[in-house]
Amino acid sequence: MTWEYAPAPESRAIANLKPSYRMFVDGEFVEGGGEPLKSVNPATEEVLAEVSTASAADVDRAVKAARRAHDKTWGRMPGAERAKYIYRIARMVAERARELAVLESLDNGKPIKEARDTDVPTAAAHFFYHAGWADKLDYAGLGPDPRPLGVAGQVIPWNFPLLMASWKIAPALACGNTVVLKPAETTPLTALVLAEIIQQAELPPGVVNIIPGAGDVGAELVNHPGVNKVAFTGSTEVGKVIQSALAGTGKKLTLELGGKAANIVFDDAPLDQAVEGIVNGIFFNQGHVCCAGSRLLVQESIAEEFLARLHARVSTLRVGDPLDKNTDVGAINSREQLTRIQGLVASGEQEGAERWSSPCPLPDKGFYFAPTVFANVSQSMRIAREEIFGPVLSALTFRTPDEALAKANNTPYGLSAGVWTEKGSRILWMADRLRAGVVWANTFNRFDPTAPFGGYQESGFGREGGRAGLEAYLDV
Repeated sequence: MTWEYAPAPESRAIANLKPSYRMFVDGEFVEGGGEPLKSVNPATEEVLAEVSTASAADVDRAVKAARRAHDKTWGRMPGAERAKYIYRIARMVAERARELAVLESLDNGKPIKEARDTDVPTAAAHFFYHAGWADKLDYAGLGPDPRPLGVAGQVIPWNFPLLMASWKIAPALACGNTVVLKPAETTPLTALVLAEIIQQAELPPGVVNIIPGAGDVGAELVNHPGVNKVAFTGSTEVGKVIQSALAGTGKKLTLELGGKAANIVFDDAPLDQAVEGIVNGIFFNQGHVCCAGSRLLVQESIAEEFLARLHARVSTLRVGDPLDKNTDVGAINSREQLTRIQGLVASGEQEGAERWSSPCPLPDKGFYFAPTVFANVSQSMRIAREEIFGPVLSALTFRTPDEALAKANNTPYGLSAGVWTEKGSRILWMADRLRAGVVWANTFNRFDPTAPFGGYQESGFGREGGRAGLEAYLDV
């Protein structure tokens, strides 16, 4: 007997999709002076909506609106009053969770169950959590008189559009700053619905401004002299450009950049649990995760058995319509990203790695890539060194903990790592020596707004979330 999943599509009508969206400046939705962009559904390649974009004059207007709001209203407001607004936003995000999840899935390509169960609840959680900090900053251990910095310019990526917007906006508001945020060019829609929520929550005009556009809009925002703090999440290459541009300006900067995380499996690990963790670590959100566990380091004595179990599990992953509640792996976010993934996978084959791809059928239309595992990978190969940002895993082996540690740290990145073993002492030994901002033990991709997140080396600097994340938005 064979068991097949019947289609279980979520209704796209729930997204309340509009034919066009406008940018949000000084409390109002207005037309931008830039060339409008078309937001495309990566699962079907259809145009979802037309979105107005900001010109240089619009960026200036948004920053000036944020400055007025900070100086006259938000920066002076008691923390307990700011908390009421932030809490109101949190409640509204939670109330509109289903709408936001469907819209995110349409615009981004991620499975609806991930948008529904992870992205939107965590976005609301960031607002709930930071609302609680707004009147407690004097007791955060960050100095006797912590003050807001002023205007925060924030640029976010396309892999977690709503979550990254919340991740950035919530702590900035809690600390008394005002915000100008630029969402990613390919995924602006949920950020603009968040702007609707902010307007309905009756935040004073100018406290939050959202200006869609391409990289030129982000550059204009980052370099604007009226911005006091820049927060960027995205590629290491762009992060380096931003850091160079801001050197000597006195602007505060946090960068959350790329990663090439090692997921380390020892021979005493619970293998089936570890397989699930590896799958979650690299195939969640199509591998579009900065902290994805894209390098599997498995102890040599169990490598053959572990890879066999991993192949069997990956073969069961369902790839297809992101709005189907049964889908495990959705669409790659854009044709450009799909082309990059294909190029890196081809380089892995050319350099001698052994490729295995899931035999799953792929839709005829849209940007899809089958979950792929490479074996016999050496550390010099591009697939072991470069961030693929897709559903591609590179497997290497090790014999001793020292060798595992050396291979895990043999990367210019340092965002995250995972350790799978039954020995608590080994977990602590590895965690103490791994050059990574986050180390998960017998799990992976666990996030909480109370826990700081960030990296080392080419994965950036600064922390977001938790008490430590507040410091980036305060003059202490």
